[in-house]
Amino acid sequence: MKLLKCACYLALTGTVGFFAGRIVPKGWFKPEKGWFRSFSFERNGAVYEKLGIRKWHKKVLDMSRIFPMLMPAKKMNAENQSDISIMIRETRIAEFTHMILGISGFLCLFLWRGIGGMIVSLLYCIGNIPFIMIQRYNRPRLEKVRRKRERYRNTRTG
Repeated sequence: MKLLKCACYLALTGTVGFFAGRIVPKGWFKPEKGWFRSFSFERNGAVYEKLGIRKWHKKVLDMSRIFPMLMPAKKMNAENQSDISIMIRETRIAEFTHMILGISGFLCLFLWRGIGGMIVSLLYCIGNIPFIMIQRYNRPRLEKVRRKRERYRNTRTG
């Protein structure tokens, strides 16, 4: 019964988190601010390549494939700089959402006191880490593409 309570709670928080990520003001996710900046130890995503992210990142659940009408397309238009900016913003929103979900999972400790609640909470938190890693891996790569396009556009117009 306690496991069922936790499962229902986590399903509810996942659903609410998904929709909250769609409606939250996009201005909250400023580029290059605080947590969303690349940390030096990440070496612009290279640390995640060492963890084999290229082999597994496309195999995890992707909400944009499940709800394409609610999520921006992940295909960039070669002519449209705003597509990259939208994708970068979406990485920040997804990262924030998974951070909140991972933390909120620890409320299972109150629904199921003891080792069972602790295990469920830890597994849920750990289960959100790959999604955070994917966003932190993709964002510097997208930012690099955006900078290259800006330089190219500036040399053509300047």
